[in-house]
Amino acid sequence: MNLIRAEVERLAARRFVQLMVVLLVLAFGVTAATTLASSHQPTAVELAEAQRQAAEVRRGLELEHERCLARDRGELPDRDYYSHLPADCSQLDPALRDYQPVTADFLSGVFTFTRQAEPLLYFLVAFLMLFGFLVGASYIGADLNSGGVVNLLLWRPRRLTVLGAKLGTLLGAVLGLSLLASAAYLVTFWVIAQVVGYPGPTNAAFWAELGAIWGRGLVLVLLVTAGGFAIATMGRHTSAALGAVAAYLVLWELGGRIVLQILEVARPDQLMLASYVAAWLAGTMTFWDSSGCNFGNCNGSYTVTWGPALAVLLLLTAGLTAAAFAVFRRRDLT
Repeated sequence: MNLIRAEVERLAARRFVQLMVVLLVLAFGVTAATTLASSHQPTAVELAEAQRQAAEVRRGLELEHERCLARDRGELPDRDYYSHLPADCSQLDPALRDYQPVTADFLSGVFTFTRQAEPLLYFLVAFLMLFGFLVGASYIGADLNSGGVVNLLLWRPRRLTVLGAKLGTLLGAVLGLSLLASAAYLVTFWVIAQVVGYPGPTNAAFWAELGAIWGRGLVLVLLVTAGGFAIATMGRHTSAALGAVAAYLVLWELGGRIVLQILEVARPDQLMLASYVAAWLAGTMTFWDSSGCNFGNCNGSYTVTWGPALAVLLLLTAGLTAAAFAVFRRRDLT
C-alpha cells in the first residue's frame, strides 16, 4: 500500500498531468459555452410545428408501406407507376426502421440532448483517449529518462512489482478521472437541454444505448492508456510512444492503405487498427469493398462487430504490456 500511495502522490504532483487536467476542463468549458451560445429554448409554436412535421413524415412512411403492400396484392391499377418500390415491402415498414422521425428532427437552432448526446460522448471519449495515452507515456517515460525508477528500485528492489504498481496506479487514476469527467459532462449538457434547449424523448432504450457507448469508451480509454505506458516503457522515453504512434498512422493507416488500394487487396479495412477501434466504440461498423464485384452487380459491404474488435484490441494491448514487462525485467536501468 505504501508503494501505491507513493505512486498516486507522484502522479498527482506531475505538472504535465495537472496541465492535461486543466486542458480537459477547458475543452469541456468551451464546448458547453458554445452550446449555450448557439441554442435557445423552443417556443410553443416551434414545438407544435415540429410535431406536425414529424407526424406528417411518419404518415408518409406509413402510406408508402401501404402502397407497397397494395401493389403485391394487385390492388393498384398501374403497377409500373409504382415500380420504384422495393420487391420486399418489409424494407418500408416503419415498425422495422431503426429510427423514427421525431419532433427534435425539425427544431432549428435548438440543442437537443437525445440527438447530440452520442456525438458529444464520442468527443469526450476521444479526448480521454488522448489524455490517457499522453499521461501514461509521460508518467513512465519521464521516470525512466530521469532516473526516478532507479531511485524507486533502491527503496523497493522488485522490478515487476514496481512497474505493476505504476501501471495499476495509472489505470486506476485514469478510470476515476474518466468516471468523474463523463458524469459531470453528461449532467452539464442535460441541464443545458433543460434550460436553453430541448431534452427530447428519452426512454430505457436511449439510456441503454448511451450507457453501452459510455462503457465501451471507458474500456477503450484504459486500453489506450496501457498501450502508451507499454510503448514508452520499451522505448525508455515519452517521445518513443509519440513517435511509434505517428509512424504507424503515417506509414500504415495512410501509406499502407494507399498501397493496398493500388494492389486491390480485398477488404483492406480489416487490416487497419482504426477500423477495430471504431467498431468497438460504435458497436458495429460497415465497410465497402468492391474488389469482388463484377460490373457492380453485388453487395460489397461487410461488417466488423464489437466482439472481434475487442479481441484485436485486447490482444494488441496485452502483447505490448507483456513485452514491456519482459524488457523492463532484463534491461540495464543505470
